[in-house]
Amino acid sequence: MRAGLLAPGLLLLVFCSGCQRKPSERVDPTKLKLFQPLPAVAAGAAGPPSEELIALGRMLYYDPRLSKSQKISCNSCHDLSKYGVDNEPTSEGHKGQKGDRNSPSVYNAALQFAQFWDGRATDVEEQAKGPILNPVEMAMPSDKLVLAVLKSIPEYVEAFRRAFPNDKDPITMDNVARAIGAFERKLLTPARWDKFLAGDEQALTPQEKAGLNVFLDSGCQACHSGVLLGGDMFQVLGVMKPYPDQSDPGRYRVTQKESDRMVFKVPPLRNVEKTGPYFHNGKVATLEQAVEEMADYQLGKRLSRREVEYIVAFLKSLTGELPKDYIKAPELPKSTPRTPPPDLSD
Repeated sequence: MRAGLLAPGLLLLVFCSGCQRKPSERVDPTKLKLFQPLPAVAAGAAGPPSEELIALGRMLYYDPRLSKSQKISCNSCHDLSKYGVDNEPTSEGHKGQKGDRNSPSVYNAALQFAQFWDGRATDVEEQAKGPILNPVEMAMPSDKLVLAVLKSIPEYVEAFRRAFPNDKDPITMDNVARAIGAFERKLLTPARWDKFLAGDEQALTPQEKAGLNVFLDSGCQACHSGVLLGGDMFQVLGVMKPYPDQSDPGRYRVTQKESDRMVFKVPPLRNVEKTGPYFHNGKVATLEQAVEEMADYQLGKRLSRREVEYIVAFLKSLTGELPKDYIKAPELPKSTPRTPPPDLSD
């Protein structure tokens, strides 16, 4: 046989080694029991929030005066027009400082079992306090200064009174957190996926259904199931083999337990198409790479290019609709001569 030529049988073998049978477009309905559609509201322990509480929370969410420089709001890192993220590996905070973890989306966050990558906050209300006082993020030095800003603005004084009519002194950090949390509890993004779960077979394309089957056959649902396809458990990053970036020990920072080293909250997959870059460190740029790495490190599987394409097609069906009227930025009340000025010091 001349150099550079292959025998016919060998040529056929090489050609067909990349052949794969197209995955089925019929989804077993019994497997869909692992998932649930998005509810209409993520109700908290206190029940459905009042319109006054939501309106106050909306203002606080958008108000940069809750930061030391008066330049950073909740919306700066969790941009509601960009699916609740800033699409940066890590977000920029006070005086250009960078956080050490990727900012997750605020959409649907109230339905998760814990907040932050390491689960150190139990709900969105508790989470809302963290960034305001974090020296790298909004950098307010104390509760006292936050409350001084709000109490110096008559419109806020009245808004807190309406939102918390039974409180003698309604402007507190707990109530700031309750208001922001109340606003966030309606930041939900129903998708075509929800229609499919409700019985609309046409809500997903044939390719997306095939991708769902690859997703299921690969075992992704072991961590990504439920309402959000994630966000309801902790998991070791690197189940099958150590993850290369060990610089962040994950939940170990919170518990100091060796068993929690490299343990993170499993991120939800809703809107994942729009919320890159990926993982806690924000170092994975594309959804395709994220799928490949998760299959490798979590499931011990090397997916083919076509399998990745199918799964990504399915994941795009989880992209929901933004509640554009609900997230419209409000007109913020003006500062007064009594309002503490911005502070650009370290």
